[in-house]
Amino acid sequence: MLWGFLPVYLKQLGALSPLEILAHRVVWALTFCAALVTASARWGELWAAVRQRSTLVWFALSAATLAANWLIYIWAVNTARVVEGSLGYFITPLINAGLGVVVLHERLRLGQWVAFALGGVGVGYLGIVYGQFPVVGLALALTFGVYGLLRKRAVLDSLLGLTLETALAAPLALAFLLAQTLNGNGAFIREGWQITLLLLAAGPVTAMPLLLFAAGARHIPLSTLGMLQYIGPTLQFLLGVLAYGEPLTVQRFVGFAFVWSAMIVFALEGQWQRRRVALEAMILETAQAKH
Repeated sequence: MLWGFLPVYLKQLGALSPLEILAHRVVWALTFCAALVTASARWGELWAAVRQRSTLVWFALSAATLAANWLIYIWAVNTARVVEGSLGYFITPLINAGLGVVVLHERLRLGQWVAFALGGVGVGYLGIVYGQFPVVGLALALTFGVYGLLRKRAVLDSLLGLTLETALAAPLALAFLLAQTLNGNGAFIREGWQITLLLLAAGPVTAMPLLLFAAGARHIPLSTLGMLQYIGPTLQFLLGVLAYGEPLTVQRFVGFAFVWSAMIVFALEGQWQRRRVALEAMILETAQAKH
């Protein structure tokens, strides 16, 4: 739900450039995460990982893709593309599966192929029939999908990983903010206490949903987790249409309907597959116990 209501926060900073908002998200997310690492006395664990060159390389790549994802989404929200942004997070599970096939050489099951076909029809319909190819949605899905793929190789958990990612991006963010300040264009403090507090809030606004998600993922079934991930884009879609008045023509709705159908098929097929595997394991265990 916090991810779903993120557009409300970003809209309050609509007068700022997307790059300035991104820079503040990086700096204050790092500050927030550093405080949590200090409170949990985990700096030693982070330093041990940082001493491995491969760790730095992988997290530099993940930091770049995460920053790109944040920048695209900030720009989308503040240019009245909240609905298209929500599309990106609806199709992210399909992108994840596709990357698994291409990069990790995983095999798709029949139900997943059906979901891919429905999603492809939806995206193609939006581009050809509706005449507005969802570039923003695809860019968000691809950057977040690649980010997830990179983090699969990570040796750090969510808190330490985000701390390292923001630390690697912080020098560029601080340099940009310093240049903005010297040029008299920086919004921090100069634009008043409301904007300053909103920028300071970028730390918890950025980090808390991710950390809560990571913590919750350890305690609930994967099938439940998969369904919960659709709450965010659903809320974003409703905000775009109902709160911000973004157009939803019949043609656009048809394209989204194909994508939603793909998500339903994908989620149900995954849940059925997990139950089938669990049942087979139980049958095997029972047979072994009898012998």
